[in-house]
Amino acid sequence: MESPQLVAQIKERLGEATYSFTFDEKHDKLRLDHKVIGKGMDISLAGILAKYETKKEQAIDEIIYTIKQTFLAMEREQKEGFEGLAAVCPIIRSTSFPLTSNEGHAFITTDHTAETRIYYALDLGATYRLIDESMLPKVAITGEQIREAARFSVKKLPTTFKRDEVSGNVYYFLNHNDGYDASRILNDSFLNEMALQIEGEMTVSVPHQDVLIIGDIRNEVGYDVLAQMTMHFFTVGAVPITSLSFVYENGHLEPIFILAKNKVKKGQEDL
Repeated sequence: MESPQLVAQIKERLGEATYSFTFDEKHDKLRLDHKVIGKGMDISLAGILAKYETKKEQAIDEIIYTIKQTFLAMEREQKEGFEGLAAVCPIIRSTSFPLTSNEGHAFITTDHTAETRIYYALDLGATYRLIDESMLPKVAITGEQIREAARFSVKKLPTTFKRDEVSGNVYYFLNHNDGYDASRILNDSFLNEMALQIEGEMTVSVPHQDVLIIGDIRNEVGYDVLAQMTMHFFTVGAVPITSLSFVYENGHLEPIFILAKNKVKKGQEDL
């Protein structure tokens, strides 16, 4: 399938009564504008086509669902606004993720690591809406209140995990599929609790939005396994974040490269 065929399918599935479509063939993007609520979104077609190679029609089903849920969230926000700060959650994204919305409004963000940045979302059930500065005056809430509410809400997320052992190394997987698995990296209490049971070196990985991997690396093979694991998750995730892992020590996260049984902390590559 090529981009024009994909655009045609999206048009057919969504219909032109509610949406208007603008296909940017040069940049391989599709712009959708909702005729009722007056808002829109840009869709990169290359990523969908790549998923279509393996998932076929399921890839199109997923993007249609995402589009509908996103516009439903926009409509709900427009009608109801915030339903209290309890609905605010932090979102982890790559530092390459845009700093502004499609309308040009700056997102509320906080620096995290050299590889990741914290964004904030209004949870709307089946989906969420990233919070930008234009939304705050409508509800008389400050950016700092958003950040504080998110710090509280992430601690309420469940932290059950699955355990796996490979070549003497132990890996813990959090995969609740609630949209906030990677966000659990911000739960300091949970990370500190895990650190108490780690026998080797503790690593934390967020290759994509829907998984958090904690490693108990007890030998050099563990780093190779971790590198392969994070790269796999990074390539298959719906919302990739970073293929790098972090060493967790004394409450700090330090990005590391893992190359041929050696680990190199970022910033020390030339030492």
